[in-house]
Amino acid sequence: MAELQVGQVVTAIYKTGKYIGEITEERPQHYLVRVLAVMKHPMQGDLHNPKEADVLIFHERRALSFREQANIPKQMVKPFENKVPDYPESLKEAVDKMKKELAETPTQWAEMSIRSLETLEKDYKF
Repeated sequence: MAELQVGQVVTAIYKTGKYIGEITEERPQHYLVRVLAVMKHPMQGDLHNPKEADVLIFHERRALSFREQANIPKQMVKPFENKVPDYPESLKEAVDKMKKELAETPTQWAEMSIRSLETLEKDYKF
C-alpha cells in the first residue's frame, strides 16, 4: 500500500468513531490526524462490553472536536477524495443517524445511548 502523505485528506477510525481529517505528521505506526468532519459518531457505553447496558460505568463518548488531533494506527487511515463537509453539519448528521439507528433497536443499551447522545447534543449546541 502506498504511504499517505502529510497534508493529505483522509478518513480515520478512532475508537468507534469515524472522521475526515488531514494528516499532520507521520509516525512509525501511526498518523497524527487533525479532525475536519465527523462521518460516524462514537458508540456510547463501555468499549470493552459493547452494546451492554449492565456495566459498571456507562460512558458518554464525545466525538473528537474540530481540529482536534488524534494519533491513529496507519491501518485505520484511508485516502478521502470527496469534498470535506462542514464540521458542525457533519457532527449533527452523525448524531441524528446514530439516534435513528438506536431508536430502531429496542434494548436498554440503545435507550441509555440515546439519553447520552441527547446530553451531548446540548453540549454540542445544535
